[in-house]
Amino acid sequence: MEQYEVMLAGFGGQGIMTAGQLIAYAGIKEDKQVAWIPSYGPEMRGGTAYCTVVLSDTRIGSPIVTNPRCICVFNRPSFDKFGPKVKPGGLFIVNSSLINVTSDRTDFIQLLVPANEMALKAGNGKAANIVILGAFIGASGVLKYETVRETLIEKLGKKKEYLDLNLQVLEEGYNLALETIGQKDRV
Repeated sequence: MEQYEVMLAGFGGQGIMTAGQLIAYAGIKEDKQVAWIPSYGPEMRGGTAYCTVVLSDTRIGSPIVTNPRCICVFNRPSFDKFGPKVKPGGLFIVNSSLINVTSDRTDFIQLLVPANEMALKAGNGKAANIVILGAFIGASGVLKYETVRETLIEKLGKKKEYLDLNLQVLEEGYNLALETIGQKDRV
């Protein structure tokens, strides 16, 4: 695998850092080189939050990423700020529950995921980050679904009341991406 960069961005409190950490931990589990860098706005909850994760089979030269291969945006300000930075030929995952516009760009794949609606339907709106995580795994194929599932159980399994819900929405997000993009067209 060549180096793969992903950025997740939204408001503080949307689980951006948790989703990024799960990607990083799953990458480590698959013996990849990993760099995870968080960035917070002035306030933790409600301010802008984003993180980048770099995965590679070889040593990572720099963890700083300006044009990621994939960007997952959870809210409109993040859509506006980071959408133009997706690498041509890359992947743009949009939480269509909170973002009612689409990008005019045609040089990347745009995947619209109604993450909040899917999470609420499953029983908890706070699981929207796990829906997006599942969609990222399904659309990119950069990590094995089973590895991410195991990592989620290890890292979030202490809250038993949410574990089944998180596993359900992870699978739903994954399946949505596979149905929309298809396995052969993963980015």
